[in-house]
Amino acid sequence: MTHPWFMGEPGPRVLAHRGFVPPTSEGVAENSVAAIAAARGAGTVYIESDCHLTADGEVVLFHDDDLRRVTGDPRPVASVPARELAAIMSTRGGLAMLADVLDAFPDARFNLDVKAPAAAEQVGWLVARESHRVLLTSFSDERRRAALTSARAKGGDPATSAGTSTLARILAAARSGLPRLARAALAEVDALQVPERHRGIRIVTPRLLQTAHRAGVEVHVWTVNEPADMRRLIAMGVDGIVTDHADRGIAVARGRL
Repeated sequence: MTHPWFMGEPGPRVLAHRGFVPPTSEGVAENSVAAIAAARGAGTVYIESDCHLTADGEVVLFHDDDLRRVTGDPRPVASVPARELAAIMSTRGGLAMLADVLDAFPDARFNLDVKAPAAAEQVGWLVARESHRVLLTSFSDERRRAALTSARAKGGDPATSAGTSTLARILAAARSGLPRLARAALAEVDALQVPERHRGIRIVTPRLLQTAHRAGVEVHVWTVNEPADMRRLIAMGVDGIVTDHADRGIAVARGRL
């Protein structure tokens, strides 16, 4: 059966990468409350974001390990209490705390990448009650599985996409023409979220799409910002586009651009 996360809107899906920061906005940071609101305002229900843990154990939506790129502060996210981080982010669109945004955006679907090992258990606890609209992922399959285990222990069952090691097994099996091995690896995930190419090697191929779709698994491609690339990938048969420009993505997906 299809996980409820995938019932948020008809495909192709548009996943707002770290929310959406409109070009005309001033001072708004990625992954902020304002960026999530802008993504919803652009028309997408799917919000892609990242999870870190603050010094006092709060899960916040933040991509980098430290604050340097977003705020100019060199400290790691894990060394800053949530209240102080909220003050820092108050002029940058507002700190997005996971528990708060789940409540504030009840119609959104969240695609959450667990960035910090220490955050995995807490992320699972927080999303368990809303797991019908959460997809958990991580480059680390260990972190991904830890968050899933935590959510399931609380009665939740989020969707999930493959980490690096699981994806490597799927790609190897698909390229080698070993459908049984590919199906076994695909059985534990609901989606593959991949770049079109990695280090010059094409990841998204007709064979991968066919292998995934036969197993009932969607393929989402990141990070795609040009409308021509979006149209080309959708024509290939990808199920979702992860983009920094949710407005463009929605226009392409709905045939308006």
